[in-house]
Amino acid sequence: MRKLGAMIYNSNSYGYISKKIDKIRDDKLLEQIKEYPVPEHVAIIMDGNRRFAKEFGLTPDSGHLFGRDKIEDVLEWCFELKIKNLTVYAFSTENFERDIEEVKTLMDLCKNELDRALTDSRIHKNKVKIRIIGRLDLLPNDISESAQYVMDETKDYENYSFNIALAYGGREEIIHAIQEIANDVKEGRLKIEEIQEPIVSKYLYTNGIPDPDLILRTSGEERISNFLLWQIAYSELYFSDVYWPAFQKRDFLKAIRTCQQRKRRYGK
Repeated sequence: MRKLGAMIYNSNSYGYISKKIDKIRDDKLLEQIKEYPVPEHVAIIMDGNRRFAKEFGLTPDSGHLFGRDKIEDVLEWCFELKIKNLTVYAFSTENFERDIEEVKTLMDLCKNELDRALTDSRIHKNKVKIRIIGRLDLLPNDISESAQYVMDETKDYENYSFNIALAYGGREEIIHAIQEIANDVKEGRLKIEEIQEPIVSKYLYTNGIPDPDLILRTSGEERISNFLLWQIAYSELYFSDVYWPAFQKRDFLKAIRTCQQRKRRYGK
């Protein structure tokens, strides 16, 4: 009986049926999600590229390549659900402390992706405004120039916002905002009593972008890692134990559905 069960499990028919069942489950979950408001803004801490690569006997570079491709999948899922704002944590200020060769690989990937975005028909068809948030001055000149160029080319698009946190740190962002506020008070452009939450938000890298409804982190880690510290005050947090390159549509849908259920439970 066990031998027969193993034969069935490994057969092509089983694989076909399994995929069909998965598709039915995904479609049902998608229908449930569409019955309720979807998050306006989803922000993702993309974690697990290196561990994914190690588990499959691959180089760290391969893990980052698989992770890059996953971003394109998630963007498609956002289009399907009409989630207007997506922010991904691509490279933190702390990442500069990694191995020189790995940093170079990540920088090269960022440069390639920024250049590809300009010719990506989906970006232009869906009118996606691309914003790079972070310390562009810390990046190599060619990358900062590409970042500025892609922002200039998509600045008039208003259907969707795709925000890439690059050379980004939440504490650095707040310190930068404090410095700018202090300078404006010193120069007489701002009064101390005017410094309220909406004013502070205008000095952040994310000015003009709504705060995230959902923060999603992959790989099983349950921490924020210096990401959008001011903006996530009222965000729902969702932690997935799946490595980022292995993150599937169903995992994304589950996160969205969980966010919806929490908001309904607490009357938000």
